[in-house]
Amino acid sequence: MGAERHVKLFRNGRNQAVRIPVEFELPGDEAIMRREGDRLIIEPAVQKTNLLEWLQSLEPLDEEFPELDERGPPPKDFEL
Repeated sequence: MGAERHVKLFRNGRNQAVRIPVEFELPGDEAIMRREGDRLIIEPAVQKTNLLEWLQSLEPLDEEFPELDERGPPPKDFEL
């Protein structure tokens, strides 16, 4: 199990609330909360990004790729 910390619950108007300690802060300004049995799960809301933004966020690969025959194998139903 990961880090754990005892926190106090309090009222904020009609809502029950908890302060999130700095070591558990989530990115962004929205989160998703769901109940699983007696547990409350709070996760960062997934930011929708387009494919180009996602690709730009990836780290470059540091591995060599094998040399390939440019033609590749013929299709199985191909006749010469």
